[in-house]
Amino acid sequence: MADSWVNSAERIGADLHVELAGSGSRRAALIRALRSAVQDGRLAPGTRLPPYRSLAADLGLARNTVADAYAELVAEGWLTARQGSGTRVAARAEPVRAARVPKKVPRRATAPAHNLMQGQPDAGSFPRGAWLSAARRALNAAPNEAFGPGDPQGRIELRRALAGYLARVRGVRTTPDRIVICSGFAHALRLLFGGQVLRGPLAVESYGLGFHRALLAAEGVRTVPVGLDEEGATVAELTERAALKGVRAALLTPAHQFPTGGPLHPERRAAVVDWARARGRVILEDDYDGEFRYDREPVGAVQGLDPERVVYIGSVSKSLSPAVRLGWMVLPEQLVDEVVAAKGQREAWASVPDQLTLADLIESGSYDRHVRRMRQRYRGRRDQLLAALDEHAPHITAAGIAAGLHAVLRLPPGTERAVLKAAAWQGIALDGLAGYRHPDATMPGQDGLVVGYATPPDHAYQAALDALCRALPPAP
Repeated sequence: MADSWVNSAERIGADLHVELAGSGSRRAALIRALRSAVQDGRLAPGTRLPPYRSLAADLGLARNTVADAYAELVAEGWLTARQGSGTRVAARAEPVRAARVPKKVPRRATAPAHNLMQGQPDAGSFPRGAWLSAARRALNAAPNEAFGPGDPQGRIELRRALAGYLARVRGVRTTPDRIVICSGFAHALRLLFGGQVLRGPLAVESYGLGFHRALLAAEGVRTVPVGLDEEGATVAELTERAALKGVRAALLTPAHQFPTGGPLHPERRAAVVDWARARGRVILEDDYDGEFRYDREPVGAVQGLDPERVVYIGSVSKSLSPAVRLGWMVLPEQLVDEVVAAKGQREAWASVPDQLTLADLIESGSYDRHVRRMRQRYRGRRDQLLAALDEHAPHITAAGIAAGLHAVLRLPPGTERAVLKAAAWQGIALDGLAGYRHPDATMPGQDGLVVGYATPPDHAYQAALDALCRALPPAP
């Protein structure tokens, strides 16, 4: 142990900070300062002190004053002095600290036995090898200016890659100069509303993320709920309901309504664009899981119907990982400068090396290959869930299963709370539909479970499904 102290002390260097204060001689003040530094642990056992000549010069003291102070502390046992080794803090001199009342350490929440929370891709599926290869290529090819403060609009390499990818895969009509990089959907909302680019009131779907509603409320934006049915948001309410006639924008999840599932009907897609055109309003399109379609042809982005009336927002939180803080906004031309100004003069959110890496991942085709691989895996997970329900709970129907990373299990009216309690007894983490309902929604409530089938690792998935089936209510 003493050897390890000595080795660490050698790396510290010869400088020493002490404050000479208090009454008495300078020698007494130096002794008090050194003794105090040893007592409170600032000078650890084994630390080598500066030669007395050096310390004397640093402190403006006579050499004999420092030499006498060292000698007294050696005599008291605080220091040791050996020929060729210099003066060190004695190995047996432990820091003396005042007794402290132990603080209560809050208990960490116990991890659930089965995690079926929605919105989380399989963490073990992150394409580490492809990401590492893309990072090497991107950093080697990047110009020197890429490592400066950063363009708040985002690296041109990523904006070019996204313009091509989104046009090819999602039917988005854009050019790189219409794209602004952000750190995710929440960041996009903060820029749009916190930056006063858009103002409320804002129409939102009656079921959605409470986190987004809270974020908007913090920015002073009032949200007004729009009803939902089997064909998606009932957009006719935008012109028919008095409470909605004054809204300035509408936030929708048209490709796959979150969380209830299902795309917005084609006629309603056209109708909401007509509403925005006629009234000078803006549609915010949250395309949170647009790449994951299983049983039908992909539904293109509403943005393709009118790029000047739709703000298209996406990210890699579902396709790659929520740990990669990269998202994008495809903006109407008149909003680009305002959003860039809201971000500030330099990039403060989205890491430039990550932007360059994602650009290479897309351009090289690795991103497409990863999405195809995950689409196949998640479809298998979805099918496994449906098979378990068919075998153990055929009276429970699943909705929203044609796309995405979660399904909604419809429950008999009035049973959601009891089923959630039963799921907790089974060690399952998952949500009920009630938690997603807007507090001002007027449409009838629905009972259900939001089951994230992408989250568990492969080896734990079947056990999670078995536990889920045990928690479901019996057939009437």
